[in-house]
Amino acid sequence: MRVTHLSLTEFRNYETAEVQLAPGPNLFVGSNGQGKTNLVESLVFLSTGGSHRTPIDTAMIRQDASAAVIRVRLEHDGRAVLLELQLNRSSANKAMVNRTSARPRELVRYLSTVLFAPEDLVLVRGEPSVRRRMLDTVLVQRTPRLAGVLADYDRVLKQRNTLLKSARASGVRGSALSTLDVWDERLVTLGSEIIDERSRLIDELREPVRDAYRSVAGDDHDPRLVPLLSVDGATPDDDDDSAPRTERDGTAEAGSTRERFAAAVARLRPRELERGVTLVGPHRDDVSFQLNGLPAKGYASHGESWSFALSLRLASAQLLREHSTTGDPVLILDDVFAELDQKRRARLAAAVHDFEQVLVTSAVLDDVPDALRAHTVHIEAGRVIEPGKDDTEDAPAEESLG
Repeated sequence: MRVTHLSLTEFRNYETAEVQLAPGPNLFVGSNGQGKTNLVESLVFLSTGGSHRTPIDTAMIRQDASAAVIRVRLEHDGRAVLLELQLNRSSANKAMVNRTSARPRELVRYLSTVLFAPEDLVLVRGEPSVRRRMLDTVLVQRTPRLAGVLADYDRVLKQRNTLLKSARASGVRGSALSTLDVWDERLVTLGSEIIDERSRLIDELREPVRDAYRSVAGDDHDPRLVPLLSVDGATPDDDDDSAPRTERDGTAEAGSTRERFAAAVARLRPRELERGVTLVGPHRDDVSFQLNGLPAKGYASHGESWSFALSLRLASAQLLREHSTTGDPVLILDDVFAELDQKRRARLAAAVHDFEQVLVTSAVLDDVPDALRAHTVHIEAGRVIEPGKDDTEDAPAEESLG
């Protein structure tokens, strides 16, 4: 699968933009602040439903505009697909597939991307929520129906937390909270599926991460991924430092996930009523990234952390290409090469050379290995400057989603 054309209207600093993309490597070059990352951000948002830069959709709409539109033409096995997404300031976003209305979250079925950006250092050094989001993004890209499971879990969690806060405020306790049992059941049912799916994904990532780390860093530092599950007593998101923190490798606790989850919910109910918040479930889980048996967070050097984060993205791309019916994901390397020395640049270029399409952004042309410069597009102040082409050549015909 590859993107053949990207069209933007009122997106970030682009009033309009038309970009032809080639198979293999595509390089966007321009000084900082010109709009390189905005181009790849639009593809990531369309394919995942989220931006790696902001949680607010309207932040991507150009100033003073009421809406922004992303249009993408895809090609796979000789078949073409047109995806369109309109971001609105004052109403719900809208989507179309081949000019037919669709739900925005359905677009992930057609376009898959894997992005590596400087912000990804927080995968290793940041909070558990960042790592959960990474895992969930890959899960949804591979199995789109899980987007609904995750959304349903979030709704149940909010309802349950509201009930717990109300009970704490009114002093209700024990058997008087029969309504809580209903939400417990839904929480355990949905949450167990999420925990199991994440655990399977972590298992599948282990070997690809090791391979990717060796290929990028040139070293074997025994990178490992260890789940930290709240249903087994781990408390990565708990502010109670006296609570036990445990790591589970899949054999530490007996019983199914559902059984362990239900037992933890029952055990923690008194404490949840005191605090007015749900203390167990996939929303409080984490995964420990380790090098040579030590947590990368706090022990790994900057270079090791960077290599681990990049390995996670490359491993995710490898899994997606193995399980996809639409070919390789589009691999995006956003301003990555400035952070790497010459050896790591060459290794990274070699690691991605066989992907069907790779998009690279860089402020300095010489930072990017020659092998990734086959199709170079220059960006200047929200303008696409593609030598030998007119900006509007082969642009998709515009048609409002409104």
